[in-house]
Amino acid sequence: MEKELRVSKIAEGTVIDHIDAGRALYVLRILGLTGAEGLTIAVVMNVPSQKLGRKDIVKVEGVTLRRDQVSKIALIAPSATINIIRNYDVIEKVKVSVPPLVEGLLRCVNPNCITNQPNEPVTSKFRVLTIRPLRLRCEYCGAELNHNDVVAQLAGGTK
Repeated sequence: MEKELRVSKIAEGTVIDHIDAGRALYVLRILGLTGAEGLTIAVVMNVPSQKLGRKDIVKVEGVTLRRDQVSKIALIAPSATINIIRNYDVIEKVKVSVPPLVEGLLRCVNPNCITNQPNEPVTSKFRVLTIRPLRLRCEYCGAELNHNDVVAQLAGGTK
């Protein structure tokens, strides 16, 4: 007899599927969720996936994502799919995408970059060089950010 662990459906909220294995906790940090909010949250990590080999899934009851949160999730988990759930049904399914230019979400790693100067009101801009592995180049000084830099800035941790 095969054992199966099931996570129940949510009535209203968001399911983030196809998160790269081991990155679900970064997604929770991006969403600002700690569990103390009183929301029903399911985190499933390292489950088999035909598409990715292994994947993580995050289900959050009663939460709809903002555009900036979706943009950040795309940088951390470029294969993620966001499902909007209403009355237990998926009413919208969106695959995240990493834009070619990332504006205003990240800081340049070069402390001398104009975007890091307090008297210069310049919004950071990074050109995406590669998605896997993630590499970005500052449009102003040419400094490069890698996946660890992005995770540290968006989720406060490295991997």
